[in-house]
Amino acid sequence: MGYPMARHLLEAGHEVALWTHSSAKARELAAKGKGTACATPKEVAQRSDFIFYCVGDNAMARAITLGKDGLIEGLRLSSVTADCSTISPTESIEIGAMFAAKGAHFLDAPITGSKAGAEGGTLTFMVGGDQGAFDRSKPYFEAMGKRMFYCGAAGQGLQTKLALNLVMANVLQAFSEGLVLAVKNGIKAEMMFEILDNTAGKSALMSAKAPSILKRDFSTKFSIKWMHKDVGLALESAKALDLPLPLTAITEQMLRATIAKGYGEDDFCSVIRVLEDLAGVEVKS
Repeated sequence: MGYPMARHLLEAGHEVALWTHSSAKARELAAKGKGTACATPKEVAQRSDFIFYCVGDNAMARAITLGKDGLIEGLRLSSVTADCSTISPTESIEIGAMFAAKGAHFLDAPITGSKAGAEGGTLTFMVGGDQGAFDRSKPYFEAMGKRMFYCGAAGQGLQTKLALNLVMANVLQAFSEGLVLAVKNGIKAEMMFEILDNTAGKSALMSAKAPSILKRDFSTKFSIKWMHKDVGLALESAKALDLPLPLTAITEQMLRATIAKGYGEDDFCSVIRVLEDLAGVEVKS
């Protein structure tokens, strides 16, 4: 996700300091515009007034921000850092407080749109934190995405993203169950999807995922392991509020079962394969 996002900033004419674990990729990208490949996140911070990063989980976010040679060691006064990852809101707020102690701003700005959105510059950002810092950052967000929602105080962007992914995971689980039931009863998968797509059961997510399922193409746009992580974070958020989410708890278990079957790196629509195994059918064209 980070590579095409940074490329869009370069294509917009910005001077961009670049860092990734693969230094060759940073050098390759730097050659595409006014880019500078950096040795550490600290060096990126020393060169930048606005910083964006996208990593996989809490541990990665803490390492890039607070670890050795992390961003916090090189922050400029009044700089703005936007974490475009999906991590724990509590963790994000803690990191933000440490940045504030250094005189810098920190935004939680998780994204949706998957790899296609990052490649096409059509991502949607859900942003929490200081609104003034967000307003100053808008020209850079606009280079990478088509929609930006200011959701409120620190952590609120992440709470919004967790609610979104909770809905998506549950919708896909229901879609998978319906398709498997239909095919098990002898209904053609293409017809079942066409009916869903032309009735009140229509869903943009189903429309996007159905062609891949029917072609048996589970190449990764957004992986099972990351959706499982996000649903787990949503359940943690609900637990802190003593809020029951019974459907989501079952969906989390189905995602975990998919990982146990060895499909964790595949696209999250591969959750259907666990149900197919139980039913002894395959949903395909």
